[in-house]
Amino acid sequence: MILISGCLAGLRCRYDGKLLTYPAVREMIESARIVIVCPEQLGGLATPRPASQIVGGNGFDVLSGKARVISEDGRDVTENFIRGAEETLHIARLVDAEKVILKERSPSCGVRKIYRKDQLIDGSGVTTALLIREGYKVEPSGEE
Repeated sequence: MILISGCLAGLRCRYDGKLLTYPAVREMIESARIVIVCPEQLGGLATPRPASQIVGGNGFDVLSGKARVISEDGRDVTENFIRGAEETLHIARLVDAEKVILKERSPSCGVRKIYRKDQLIDGSGVTTALLIREGYKVEPSGEE
């Protein structure tokens, strides 16, 4: 079973509501057992929504209380991101996910890179950090 970011699967769940299409991901969906998740929606955020960034660290720092997730309109959405990460972990456990593929650059799903002040920096998002901490191998989609 493969857990995959909803925006990679063609769902309109990105912060800006845009539809993304990734042919390689589409082929994988058609040929494998896939469970689609959007941690930000699972955390209670609407689509579309203001873009958010991790302030003061990365996803691991958010989980340890050292950093926050702030939306571009100044709202603290840290609890939404943590709740979404926890729900995603719950789903991964329910379906016994063998692989997790998430959308790079996201404050939730970024695997190697996240945005800070409109710059791409090294770091993981909140959901990725929780899944890694719990022993899951998380991969970026490769479709960036």
